[in-house]
Amino acid sequence: MECAGTRRFCGTPSKVAVVATQPVRSLRDVPHVRESSVRAGELEVTYFECGNGPLALCLHGFPDSPHTWRHLLPALAAAGYRAVAPFMRGYAPTSIPPSGVYQTAALARDANALHEALGGDEHAVIIGHDWGAPTVCGAAIDAPPRWSKVVSMAVPPGPALGAAFVSNLAQIQRSWYMFFFQHGLSNHVVAANDLAFIDMLWSQWSPGFAADADLEHVKSALRDTNNLQAALGYYRATLGDGKRDPELSALQQRMGGEYPSQPLLYLHGANDGCVGREVAQAASAMSPANVRYEFVADAGHFMQLEQPQRVNELIVDFVAH
Repeated sequence: MECAGTRRFCGTPSKVAVVATQPVRSLRDVPHVRESSVRAGELEVTYFECGNGPLALCLHGFPDSPHTWRHLLPALAAAGYRAVAPFMRGYAPTSIPPSGVYQTAALARDANALHEALGGDEHAVIIGHDWGAPTVCGAAIDAPPRWSKVVSMAVPPGPALGAAFVSNLAQIQRSWYMFFFQHGLSNHVVAANDLAFIDMLWSQWSPGFAADADLEHVKSALRDTNNLQAALGYYRATLGDGKRDPELSALQQRMGGEYPSQPLLYLHGANDGCVGREVAQAASAMSPANVRYEFVADAGHFMQLEQPQRVNELIVDFVAH
């Protein structure tokens, strides 16, 4: 399967790269990408998809949107996957969850509900960036038969990031916004001046990257007050007094200490301004043998946009072999 607007280059059988023939600013710019919606659990989920074959579910983080996968989706389709990128829980046009729950265990259950709703099988793979990273690990822990391989990006698996919050002053400084989001003042500050706060985070996390298109995509998903509150709710459920579902407590506890049993590829931008490289290196030192770490040179937090050819190559080679 090949999406128009891309070319597939095959070197050795273990290397696949997809390079855009023209600038692509949106998944809607890529021919043969379809936009649909499906009921999954308590959500009406809007998603983009490209290709046919086993499911490859790609989950975005904050402050981002599924358009962050505009380079990867056609690459996965060319490799024989049905690549799907949803708007995450609370990001418009996906619905606001009536439960008001935004803990990572709920996100993991969303991913498994999408696997069910989209007809995924045991060959499905799951890929996540930022908030999507703990989500994909949680989904794989919760329902191992659903996912054959896992890719997480920008937020290391395991306890390394939590440890950094109490021992690494540089990381505490990088993560200041997470603590700020616990205060009601953040509701007004983040929303002010057409969400200029989001522009600031992108410039700090991926210095030098021209993010104009991506900023507009995420702002479109979060301009409504209810959607912005949903996005901030992810942080409040993790570090503050956000609502938690008691029925998810067992999975939430497992996600705090377990690693997926499947092969897991972890990618980290060498110049990430959100989570320091040293945190990922510490995570690597404590991870089990099934977890492989790769650092992407000349890339910050949003490596899939900054170095799409290298990231596509790493991910497609990993999931397809």
